Amino acid sequence: MSKLTPFQVILLGVFGFFIIFAVLVFSGIIPLFNNTPKGVGGEVLLWGTLPASFLNEQIEELNREARGAWSILYIQKRPETFDAELVEALASGRGPDAIFLSQDLILRHRDKVFPIPYENLSVRQFLDTFIQEGELYLSSQGVLALPFSIDPLVMYWNRDIFSAASISKPPEAWDEFFTLALDITKTDNARNIIQSTVALGEFENILHAKEILTLLILQAGSPIVSIGASGLSSVLDEISGESTPPAESALRFYTEFSNSAKSAYSWNRALPNSKDMFLAGDLAVYFGFASELSDIREKSPHLNFDVALVPQIRDSGVTMTFGNMTGLAVMKQSKNPGTALHVVSLMSGKDFIKKITEASALPPVRRDLLATVPVGITGGVFYRGALTSRAWLDPNPPVTNVIFARMVENTISGRERISAAITRASQEIGRLLPQQ
Repeated sequence: MSKLTPFQVILLGVFGFFIIFAVLVFSGIIPLFNNTPKGVGGEVLLWGTLPASFLNEQIEELNREARGAWSILYIQKRPETFDAELVEALASGRGPDAIFLSQDLILRHRDKVFPIPYENLSVRQFLDTFIQEGELYLSSQGVLALPFSIDPLVMYWNRDIFSAASISKPPEAWDEFFTLALDITKTDNARNIIQSTVALGEFENILHAKEILTLLILQAGSPIVSIGASGLSSVLDEISGESTPPAESALRFYTEFSNSAKSAYSWNRALPNSKDMFLAGDLAVYFGFASELSDIREKSPHLNFDVALVPQIRDSGVTMTFGNMTGLAVMKQSKNPGTALHVVSLMSGKDFIKKITEASALPPVRRDLLATVPVGITGGVFYRGALTSRAWLDPNPPVTNVIFARMVENTISGRERISAAITRASQEIGRLLPQQ
C-alpha cells in the first residue's frame, strides 16, 4: 500500500468529520436544514447532465437556507460532451468540485473521485439506505458516489392494439411475445410490417437497443463485467453453470423478431424509429424509460396507452429491469472538498431526494422513500422498477454501443454465428477494461 501524502491525510480528516455529519443526516438525527458545520463555506461547483429545470428550485432553496455561508452552482452539461469536457477541465485545473456520476461512467472516472472511506460510511448503512443498483458505486477503496436518481426501463403498451386482438393484459414473460406476434403483427401482401408487436431484433432504429439487450443478458444471468480478486474481467461469453452462455440465449431471443422466416417476425430496419412508431399508434409495445412518460403524453395526447414492468424470464425467480442511475461524487481535485461533501450529503438526504422525486416524477433511490408508493397508475410500476433496477460497469459507453450494434448486426446478417459474435464482443469489452 502506498504511503498517504500530507494532503491526503488532511483531506481524509476533513472527510471523516463531514461523513459523520452525513451519517446523522441519513439516520434523521440531524434535520436537513441545521446550522452549518464548522469549516463549511464558499461555493461548490457541481456539474452534471440532469435537467437544471427540476434541480434549480431545490438548489436555490438549499442556498437560501445556507444564509450565505456556502452555496451551490449547478452547471448542466450535454450528455454527449460531458465526458470530454470533464477530462479537459480537470487537466487544466478548472474542474468542478462535485459531479453527477452516471453508472455508465463509473469506470471512466473512478480514479478522479474521492472515495468515502467505509470507516465513515459503512457498507451496511449504504445497503440499508439505497437501492441495489447503487452497489455499483462501492469500490475496494470506499464509496465512489452517493446515489441520487434512478430512471428504470419500463414497458409502454398500446391498449387499443391489445384490445383489438382480444388480449386483456400486457406480457409478463418474454416468451409470451412469440404468441402475441401471431395475433398483433400485421403485414401487407409484400410482407411489409404495417403494425408491429414489439421492436426487437435490429439495433439502429430501436431506441435504447443497447439497454434492452443488456437487460436480457443481465436477466439471463451474466453480469457482462465481473469483479474478481485479479480485477475486472469480461464474462459475456462465460457459461455460468448453464449449457450455453446466458448472453448467447439473450442474443438468440433478441434477434428472433427480425427474422422474416420466423413466426415471431415483428421488426426490420426499414421501419421508423421505435418510439415514433409507438407514438403513431402502430407499435404495441415500446420499451422506454420512466422519464419518457411526459414526453409520450405531450407528443401523442390521444394515444391510449399504459405502463407496466418489463417482462421477465419465466420461472427465473428474479425480477429485474435496467436503470439509468446517477450519483453525487466529490472530485479529488476539488479546492473545497469539505463543503463539497457537505453538499452531496445534503442532496442525497431524505428531504432533498423527496423534493426531487416530486419535481421529476421519477422514483427515489432511497429505500425509506420507496416504502410509500404514491397514488397514480404509474407510481407502483416506477417504484418497483427502481427497486429491481440493475446495470453493469460499462468501460466506455460509446465504444460498447458500437460493440453491441456489431454483435446484433453480424448475427442477423449471418456474418457470424451467435457464439462467435458473443465471443468477439466479450474480447473487445475485455480490452477496454482498466487494469488492476
